[in-house]
Amino acid sequence: GLQVRGNKKRAEKMLTEARIAMTEELEAKRAQYAAAHPENPSEMPFTQFMLDWLAMKETTVDVTTYASYQSTVQKCINPYFKEHHPHLRLCELTAKHIQDYYTYEMKVRGVSANTIKHRQACISNALSYAVRTDILPGNPATKVELPKNTKFVASFYNEKELGELFALVKGTPIELGVILSSYYGLRRSEVLGLKWDAIDFERKTITVRHIVTEVNKDGKNELVQKDRTKTKSSYRTLPLVGPFEELLLRLKAEQAENRRLCGRSYCTDYLDYIYVNEIGQLIKPGYLTAHLPKLLEKNNMRRIRFHDLRHSYAVASIRSGDDIKTVQDNLGHATAAFTLDVYGHVTQKMKQ
Repeated sequence: GLQVRGNKKRAEKMLTEARIAMTEELEAKRAQYAAAHPENPSEMPFTQFMLDWLAMKETTVDVTTYASYQSTVQKCINPYFKEHHPHLRLCELTAKHIQDYYTYEMKVRGVSANTIKHRQACISNALSYAVRTDILPGNPATKVELPKNTKFVASFYNEKELGELFALVKGTPIELGVILSSYYGLRRSEVLGLKWDAIDFERKTITVRHIVTEVNKDGKNELVQKDRTKTKSSYRTLPLVGPFEELLLRLKAEQAENRRLCGRSYCTDYLDYIYVNEIGQLIKPGYLTAHLPKLLEKNNMRRIRFHDLRHSYAVASIRSGDDIKTVQDNLGHATAAFTLDVYGHVTQKMKQ
């Protein structure tokens, strides 16, 4: 901000002051880092260790898994320990500290037993890493008693309600999502990830092999597109039935017309995807989740989540006489035992 002429000495003084200020800032950061990272890693604060473990995990796990870990550590685990045990070192962490944390979360914050098990998985994974890398002699998380899960009972629509819903969504942007989830049992990520090359109009098949999901990483929403479903069993081939084939052909014609009408304004990044809007942009996961309840409320229908449409498919399939193995394959569950565990109440009613 100085004039070029006649200010050499003043400029040199300003430079010296800036260098001194920068040196002091760097020294403060070095001291702060040294305090958080002592020569003996077990002496570091527990919350700092969790952040270091997160940094390692970012390079070794899938982005969706990392985003889940990051949210759990930064929004749940570390805030508790910073408030209740601000100076707790990693080597001082005991099973009692962890047990007290879970008790606090359930009694004060009202979290579920299932959520506690997710927190336990995160903490135990991190401490196992500390054991493997010789930072700790043992994992205190293995000594913790976890709460018993309450039995999950899926919410679902019956055949009559599904028929009413199909009539409501016909011709709307969520029609495809509702059909794929409630008639084929696809997960939301599988619905959005369906591509045209997954449809074989000659052999009459649909192959589920690609997903689209959204994660919150470093405070920003990030769209994830990948050729990998939840488990190996999630990769599956389903029959292309007549009514759905007609819907796909109608959508294909509509996309071609929209592209013609929009011209250069049409988004060409997602031409291989089936579920796009009028200008070719990919439908976002949050759209389906938010739009369905609004539609149900507007039409005085019983409120369910979008994922409950998948449950509706499973219940209808079992009630119509499909065996559990077939239902498991169609849903993409890892085992028939898991399918039975989730939908056992349906088979019990059938026995009665």
